[in-house]
Amino acid sequence: MTTILHSARLIDDGAVTDDAWVAFSDGVVTQAGVGDTWRDLPAGDVVDAAGAYLAPGFIDLHGHGAGGATFDDGPDAIATGRAVHRAHGTTRAVISLVTASVDDLAARAAMVADLAEQDATILGSHLEGPFLSVLHKGAHTVELLRDPDPASVDRLIDAGRGTIRQITLAPELPGGLAAVARLVDAGIAVAVGHTDATAEQAAAAFDAGATLLTHAFNTMRGIHHRAPGPVVAAMRDDRVTLELIADGIHVHPDVITLAFAGAPGRIALVTDAMAAAGTVDGRYELGGLAVTVTDGVARLDSNGAIAGSTLTQDAALRLAVRCGVSLPDAVAAVSTVPARALGLGRRFGSLRVGMEADAVLLDDALSVTGVWVSGVRATA
Repeated sequence: MTTILHSARLIDDGAVTDDAWVAFSDGVVTQAGVGDTWRDLPAGDVVDAAGAYLAPGFIDLHGHGAGGATFDDGPDAIATGRAVHRAHGTTRAVISLVTASVDDLAARAAMVADLAEQDATILGSHLEGPFLSVLHKGAHTVELLRDPDPASVDRLIDAGRGTIRQITLAPELPGGLAAVARLVDAGIAVAVGHTDATAEQAAAAFDAGATLLTHAFNTMRGIHHRAPGPVVAAMRDDRVTLELIADGIHVHPDVITLAFAGAPGRIALVTDAMAAAGTVDGRYELGGLAVTVTDGVARLDSNGAIAGSTLTQDAALRLAVRCGVSLPDAVAAVSTVPARALGLGRRFGSLRVGMEADAVLLDDALSVTGVWVSGVRATA
């Protein structure tokens, strides 16, 4: 059956088109136009958007859970967390796994590979560790951090069976650049993060094939006028996409504006959400570490460090717009840019004809009022 959404303000391809309509059939966008030309189509499920915004489905490159569940805990936890994020517009997601032993990470990557075979909205896994700097460990267990030796790298690659989408690592570690090359050769996007790398070391990683910067500004050297660090190296390199956690806690709103200006078209708004996203303050656990969430801010009990977020992508979109980012650019940062970062830009991140029929309807306040996944309206 054909689904038609009409009378929408379509946000796509860098513009807002008034009185637009799109038609979905067999999971893809089959036709699109403006005005009342949709009436010429065969009868189907017709949805009057009544002037609401229509955007491509959101894609989260980096999130750890929601609804009280942590993705590391298995299929049921992933289903719980994904339901929360889907209700907030995230139609596709990479499942992020925190640092663990190589054996445990391999088992979890294999588990996500199994789920990805059953559920196309799960794009694969993101291994955030264990190849991270102890100087910028964030909410990762320091005793489990290690250098990226070839045997461990190959073990994880094999466990993921082609579904590991990205791995965060600190390229300055012994064997770091060799690991970047090996992972890229295996089709995995490498993200520089949790790193003490200088700008020069980060640039060397990008030259070796790394194409992402994990949650820019957080858990890495900051920008100094004589030592610009990895953020500036990423901003200067058109091959690199910068993740940004736009919750107003991880990154100041003024710096959010700076990031979009410094890397236009290359900012991907991610959640880095932990279990408390979509639920209440209280005590949680992340990667075996105790976390307390107060007023929506998650911090480690041990040292008060930020421990992920309670963010959803629609909230990130709203804050970016409040920071002065144009609505088309903010929408691209939750759709087109992350799709492109994963090499999936020919299928996701737009509502052009032939693309996957993932869509989000937003009211004037940019709150989600409807979600479609492969042309089917999602229910809570």
